[in-house]
Amino acid sequence: MRLLFVTATRIGDALLTTGLLAHLIDRHPGAQVTVACGPAAAGLFATVPGLEELILLTKGRFARHWLHLWRRTVGRRWDMVVDLRGSSLAWCLLAKERRRWRSGWPGSRIAQLARVLDLDQPASPRVWTRPEHEAAARRLIPDGLPVLALGPTANFTGKQWPAGRFAELAGALTGAGGPLARAHIAVFAAPHERGQAQRLLDMLPSDRLIDALDAGDLLTVYAALRRCRLYVGNDSGLMHLAAASGVPTLGLFGPSSPALYAPWGTRTAFVTTDVPFPQHWLMMKEDPGFLGHMMDSLPVERAAAAATQLLARAAAGVEA
Repeated sequence: MRLLFVTATRIGDALLTTGLLAHLIDRHPGAQVTVACGPAAAGLFATVPGLEELILLTKGRFARHWLHLWRRTVGRRWDMVVDLRGSSLAWCLLAKERRRWRSGWPGSRIAQLARVLDLDQPASPRVWTRPEHEAAARRLIPDGLPVLALGPTANFTGKQWPAGRFAELAGALTGAGGPLARAHIAVFAAPHERGQAQRLLDMLPSDRLIDALDAGDLLTVYAALRRCRLYVGNDSGLMHLAAASGVPTLGLFGPSSPALYAPWGTRTAFVTTDVPFPQHWLMMKEDPGFLGHMMDSLPVERAAAAATQLLARAAAGVEA
């Protein structure tokens, strides 16, 4: 089987589609797979079984990126084209079967994606690592070291919980009497986000701090997250990567919809601001300065209680 899998530009959106890809690979052993995705998400697909080609889609003027992709793929006969960008590409290629995501489907994004392949149950995201990723992760997070992982950044300023509250939360969870007392604290973010993360890094106890901003590629970060005891972070691609790794994951939501983008899995939970997410945008229209305060109505106590409950549930083996 020869498969063309066209997926998202952003890391989080692309990660959520990996369950569909895994389903097709499991169903068609030995399949030759071509993946087209945005440059930021490319690292997720570098080790896909049967990968024949990885095509980077960089958005161009007048939708020229689609012409570029068509030129790269038109000379082949495809057994299946799966287009999760909702374009018309599949009808411009020779293909036995075409599947396409459509906007307007109800439910979470994972549930919407399941409809593309007519699956009875949503397909949980899957990431493929190699021994070198696991070894690099072990150097960052050694065996047996209890670690609280934090994700303080996001691709949109309004989704970022204040750094001071992340620091307070870390203190509540890893301080004396906390559920992760004396645990190390790892801060994860992309290297280019150091400016956003530095304030939090400066607030945390240096003797228990792990600076994971230069941890490596996405697969190494995934393997490192899997070695942590708990992840707490803003709604972001990193949050979805943590959830896919199996680490208990708490997502922090404000101006985005948890109904669509809550972390997926049985060891996940989320908390939201007091201000409902649609109202954030109305308030920002009235006061553009509200952008930097969208997450302010999420108190530390609510996040700490949810994190503690999630840890207890995970320890007891209770699924969501």
